[in-house]
Amino acid sequence: MNLSRKMLVGVALTGLLLGGCTSKVTETTQYSGFLSDYNNLQEVSTPSGGKAMRWVSPSWNANAYDTVAFNKLQLYPAPQPNERVNQQTLDDLQNYMTTKAKGVLGQKYRIVSSPSAAPAASRTLILRSAITGVNASNEGMKWYEVVPVAAVVGATQAATGHRDQDTNLFIEAELIDAKTNQPVVKVVRKLFGSQLSNASQKITTNDFKAAIEKLNADIWAFIRS
Repeated sequence: MNLSRKMLVGVALTGLLLGGCTSKVTETTQYSGFLSDYNNLQEVSTPSGGKAMRWVSPSWNANAYDTVAFNKLQLYPAPQPNERVNQQTLDDLQNYMTTKAKGVLGQKYRIVSSPSAAPAASRTLILRSAITGVNASNEGMKWYEVVPVAAVVGATQAATGHRDQDTNLFIEAELIDAKTNQPVVKVVRKLFGSQLSNASQKITTNDFKAAIEKLNADIWAFIRS
């Protein structure tokens, strides 16, 4: 095998190895504990072309409800803002995603702030949802750590700050039947944001807007049937 062919094979193998390290879904070690449980979650493909971990009750019927009790996405666990993801960015993400979610759900359901605010005799779903993590990792390489709602730069990344970095936003949510108080849908999803030029660049809400649009398109596809 000549030198040029060896180099091509080496590059191909490296690409396969590094590319395989970036999971398209949230790993079980990254689950935050926000959901009531994580039993029976299965990987599914979404209409937008993404991946998610999801469980849907056999009794689920999007048309069986007319109201959703939803105030806002939570930040869970307690935020740990720093120089790359400050509190303002976390608040902006929270508010932006809350507004977008209400806009999509409101196309089909009445939105109220809490179950007690739902009209009498309404068929109500309770939406619990949270941003459970924000991070940046070197492009094509396994990300360095799991720190919920934080983006702490580790020593390894600081040393290789010249590499492009992928941004990830972690979401967990469940729909609960208000009458039975039992979950009917559970979802854990990893959103892929903009690519950053180095390990010093700040992460902003704008980095995730395109991914959030795809998420909301998937929500609409799921509930409109």
